[in-house]
Amino acid sequence: MIKGTLIPIGGNEDKGFHKANRFRMDYISQGILARVVFESGGNKANILVITTASGIPEEIGKNYIDAFARLGCENVQHLYICSKIDADSEVNIQKLRAADCVMFSGGNQSKITTHIKKTNFHKILKQRYTNEEFVVAGTSAGAMCMSMEMITGGSSKESFIKAATKMREGISLIPEIIIDTHFIQRGRFGRLSEAVARYYDRIGIGLAEDTGLVIKNGNDCEIIGSGMVIIFDPGKLTHNNYDILKDGTPLTMTHLITHVLSAGDSFDIEERTVKVMTVAEHML
Repeated sequence: MIKGTLIPIGGNEDKGFHKANRFRMDYISQGILARVVFESGGNKANILVITTASGIPEEIGKNYIDAFARLGCENVQHLYICSKIDADSEVNIQKLRAADCVMFSGGNQSKITTHIKKTNFHKILKQRYTNEEFVVAGTSAGAMCMSMEMITGGSSKESFIKAATKMREGISLIPEIIIDTHFIQRGRFGRLSEAVARYYDRIGIGLAEDTGLVIKNGNDCEIIGSGMVIIFDPGKLTHNNYDILKDGTPLTMTHLITHVLSAGDSFDIEERTVKVMTVAEHML
């Protein structure tokens, strides 16, 4: 059984940078980053922010250091890995071993796999996630890279046709699912549905912005944040013509099970079952 906790986030999570001072702590103190801190052991936790995916790593790193500082965290470091050699440097390996939580920023998920996948850094990350009470969080690209089958691109306008969605191997922390982010805001229903048509033994997870999952034991998912999580379960498809179509041809799928979930709801990956928060629970 996996001992670690995985927290994929749909991007644009609240970092407390509201213009009006009265709003700054109202939301961030109850938001996704606060949950990351809680799962990591509290505000004394060692949090390592990795900005490999970003085109502006220093700026993004500072944003997260400032955001975690608003939550009382003092032990936050920024790490930018730009090559496999860099990933496996002794200094960076020691930073990983000392961390209670690793948080991958957004940007381009392919940079994460190019520079980190199949390195000693990657091996140790997976070992710690599997064997320790260790947290791996990631937003946007940092969430999408967590799966084995990773979406790397695909226009929303050109979706629902074979080969419109580009895929490659991710860092395989949770191979049972395929993650897409900014899901509601960017209309990415088509590309995730094509992904599960192609890999119909996986479950598609579409995360809205400022929305995420807390995944325990590699299986038990709790929805957190202000938006929705869309789940595509192809386990009971009665028709799927993906394998016989030519590239560029529209897809047909029937009986694709779809769930729309929000904060407090939960999903069991192995059993493919949903538990929805009751009205009474919402009122607490």
